[in-house]
Amino acid sequence: MTGMVPAERIEYSAINDRPKLELPDGARMVFWPVLALEVWDIHRPMARMVLTPPQGKPLEPDIPNWSWHEYGMRVGVWRLIKLFEEFGINPCVTLNARVCEEYPVVAQAILDRGWEFNAHSYDQLAMHKVESQKATIEKSVSVIEKFAGSPPRGWFGPGLTQTFDTMDLLAEAGIEYIGDWVLDDQPVPVKTLHGDVIALPYNYEIHDISQQMIQYHESAIFAKRARDYFDCLYEESAESTKFMSMAVHPFLSGSPHRIKYIRETMEYIMSKPGVIAMDGAQMLDWYLGQRPDLNPVRAAAS
Repeated sequence: MTGMVPAERIEYSAINDRPKLELPDGARMVFWPVLALEVWDIHRPMARMVLTPPQGKPLEPDIPNWSWHEYGMRVGVWRLIKLFEEFGINPCVTLNARVCEEYPVVAQAILDRGWEFNAHSYDQLAMHKVESQKATIEKSVSVIEKFAGSPPRGWFGPGLTQTFDTMDLLAEAGIEYIGDWVLDDQPVPVKTLHGDVIALPYNYEIHDISQQMIQYHESAIFAKRARDYFDCLYEESAESTKFMSMAVHPFLSGSPHRIKYIRETMEYIMSKPGVIAMDGAQMLDWYLGQRPDLNPVRAAAS
């Protein structure tokens, strides 16, 4: 199977030339908070390392780094849940479907709060590495649907990975939007064999893995960068709606030395008039209402 490259799936569109997008009730900008919950299989190399092995060669099992992630699911996630509740914000929860099986207490807490279940594959293994993308996607959707009572409408790839075939397989499984592409400040329709999937505006800048584990910034940089990023988009949103995502992981942002900067970021953003928080499904439905010309996956399937 050989799919289309991204340039065949999307049309180039200069953001300055588009029709104005308008939010309800006079709002001007969307804040999209994303809470990522993952399962790191102890029988594989860990997805990230905070502690390198003494001789520099990755070891299996990698207990030190597995336990670092485990802290997030035992402790850090509850700090983040409490924080979102303080602000009355319902984040988009992108979770490996395996979370429903191995951390059911955490998954139940998300379900009890009515937060969106977004599929993050089955567990934290790149789509390039799974034996069958089709089977993995179908399993992810099925496990989440069984636990949550409805299938996920959105998808984030593990490590945001895709091959040229992934988009068609996601659409075939009923996925309506993705968060993997960071190519715009507004939603973008993506052509597939099964209708249009919407790429919602994500970014790698206000993202704890990018900042803390790849760029190795100190914790306080998160809030500073987020304010600067927000200020630019907020000013531009006076002309047409702009979107800002913020991605947090329990093993990083749930740490005692980072959580206060997540709070500062949310306080700053939500204090500005005209800013509303949306999850992925809400953003999708609003955008499709603005674009009756599209052929979204759910319409193509009916």
